[in-house]
Amino acid sequence: MADTNKTEKATTKKRGDERKKGNVFKSRDAVSVASLLLGFVLIALTSGHIYRQVRELYLYIMEFAGDAEAITITQAGVLAMRVALTTAVSVAPVLLAMFLTAVFANAVQTKFLLAWPLIKPKFSRMNPISGMKRMFFSLNALIELAKSIVKIAVVFFLVYGTIRGLMGVAPDLLSTRLDEGLLFMRDEIMDMVYIVCLIFAAVAILDFFYQRYEYEKKLRMSKQEVKDEYKQTEGDPMIKGKRREKQREISMSRMMQQIPQADVVVRNPNHFAVALRYDIDKDPAPIVLATGRDYVALRIVSIAERHGILMTENPSLARSLYGAAEVGGYIPAAFYHAVAEVMAWVYERQKRDVREG
Repeated sequence: MADTNKTEKATTKKRGDERKKGNVFKSRDAVSVASLLLGFVLIALTSGHIYRQVRELYLYIMEFAGDAEAITITQAGVLAMRVALTTAVSVAPVLLAMFLTAVFANAVQTKFLLAWPLIKPKFSRMNPISGMKRMFFSLNALIELAKSIVKIAVVFFLVYGTIRGLMGVAPDLLSTRLDEGLLFMRDEIMDMVYIVCLIFAAVAILDFFYQRYEYEKKLRMSKQEVKDEYKQTEGDPMIKGKRREKQREISMSRMMQQIPQADVVVRNPNHFAVALRYDIDKDPAPIVLATGRDYVALRIVSIAERHGILMTENPSLARSLYGAAEVGGYIPAAFYHAVAEVMAWVYERQKRDVREG
């Protein structure tokens, strides 16, 4: 019975773990029908070639039909080789194409997975009792059996109907030329094959969606499993704290490295500090390079003093920018007017320093 507690969709990690084990979605009927359809299409396309091969073989056999008792062992061997060679030349390319199609269809469904756990020998799979249980006492086995019975029944009735129809025209075929009779038989058989293919394709489509549903159902997880996986993925809270602390240190170091590029530092006077840069030719608005409070604010002021960055005391603006602005972003529009006054003061100081210098 299915676990009713498993109501959650499988996570990405769960899907990845199952894939490593070789547990991936695959519809065998889709693979079979794909190779079967290609096989019949190729037979239809190469029917002229196959007909010529069969006709030559038929004429070759007829040479021995008149005096069958005189055939030597050597001639019988040559005849058998000729039959085998004709069969290979006629059918081998189609069989090879069907095999490659089956391999490719499997690879596409599994996204070209090569799962070593499934390739390695496993003695538990060789247990005949377990094999019998999987074969006769599982829901999937019963469904596969039902599909096989349906397919066999469909093929049987179609073949029976075709043969019954041909029996009515059999006397007429005996009086027709061989090539005409073979072409007629080919057309009748191919009509039957097309119907079989359509039915099998419908079964394969239904099987594809059913197998997809079953695969997703088997991968479902309980809420507790999702929580446990999240804890494992995220790690121990202490480790997460250390990770966040390290990220803050890296972010702080980058922020401090940008302070020498600032045009001005707005401070209050020791509790808040905000470093701003504004290139009127490139930036649509002043950019916040660094913000800090208390100890961090003192560090910003210290670095600014070492590099000769202009500073102005504006307690309310410094406090407001610290709370509203983001490092690396433009100042909020609400502060344009206040910051514009600061930047005007900066440009005036820079002009005066140039004149005095």
